Amino acid sequence: MAQRLNHNSLPILSIGALGGTVSMRTTQPGSGAQPVITGEALLDGISQLHEGLDVHIETLCLVPSASLDFNLLLEVLIWAQEQVKLGALGIVITQGTDTLEETAFFLDLLWDADVPLVLTGAMHPSDHPGADGPANLLDASRVALDTQSRKRGVLVVMNGQIHQPLHVRKCSSITLDAFNSPFFGPAGLMLENRVLYLRKACARTVLPMPRSIHHKVALLPATLSADTVLLEHVLALGYDALVVSAFGAGHVSVEWVDLIEQVTTEIPVLVASRTGSGPTAEASYGFIGSEMDLIDRGALMCGFLCPYKARILIWLLIGCGHARDIAKYVQRLGFKAAEA
Repeated sequence: MAQRLNHNSLPILSIGALGGTVSMRTTQPGSGAQPVITGEALLDGISQLHEGLDVHIETLCLVPSASLDFNLLLEVLIWAQEQVKLGALGIVITQGTDTLEETAFFLDLLWDADVPLVLTGAMHPSDHPGADGPANLLDASRVALDTQSRKRGVLVVMNGQIHQPLHVRKCSSITLDAFNSPFFGPAGLMLENRVLYLRKACARTVLPMPRSIHHKVALLPATLSADTVLLEHVLALGYDALVVSAFGAGHVSVEWVDLIEQVTTEIPVLVASRTGSGPTAEASYGFIGSEMDLIDRGALMCGFLCPYKARILIWLLIGCGHARDIAKYVQRLGFKAAEA
């Protein structure tokens, strides 16, 4: 941990760099972009970030976000908690966008400080003519230091919008407007370099730090004419829970239902919609493989909680010893939180 220097008693902004596209550039012709730009180098050319601030930046790692994992995120969380103890008024994490929606949700479920923790990245590498990293980093820093952001937990700032981790999704692979919050919209906007929130902060769900990290949660997608081989072996492979990324409002094929029922007798089974927008149903369809049928067989519907975030929620609940409370937390995050 670098020593904090704040001789002028300026507001402290802490930035942790993890890599991703925001840190990438092409090192050789034809080689493709690589994560080589350190956190310190990210600040080059963003003079506004130093105006009236004590900016503390550390390079925590330099990897594409597809290679992040839960263990590393727990280390990032501890680093961010230390920044709060050292007096930071706002914290920004830069990372790749491929897993941004998942890391934001993971950290938000564990972030218990009033200080804002803001995640951002870039869709274009730093040497691209339309590089968006500097603007996103500047916006994220302004959001992190804004007093309106306090007690809102973790926030995602991309392309001039502020999103809540529970709702945000990456909905495009390349374009600058890759992030949105289906059904709910952004929580706020950047307007003329000012932070404008569109709704009030609401009650948050914060879990204890995991005591165990060696458990596994499987995620199986329902697809047209899918076989049952993976489902047949979920228990034998030692998984502690299963998330089914189901058709539509929470449906699977008739070939899957008996196997799912068997699995529910041993481990929790959550069913989320694979559509990317909209909730699972609870009482609309009654055919074999429908949401009503799966509920009768012991599965739990996830509401607005997407499959990826359902997997993270179960992993954390098992890790912190709250596995028996899965239904309560799914109801709170997948249904009640959607009403707030």
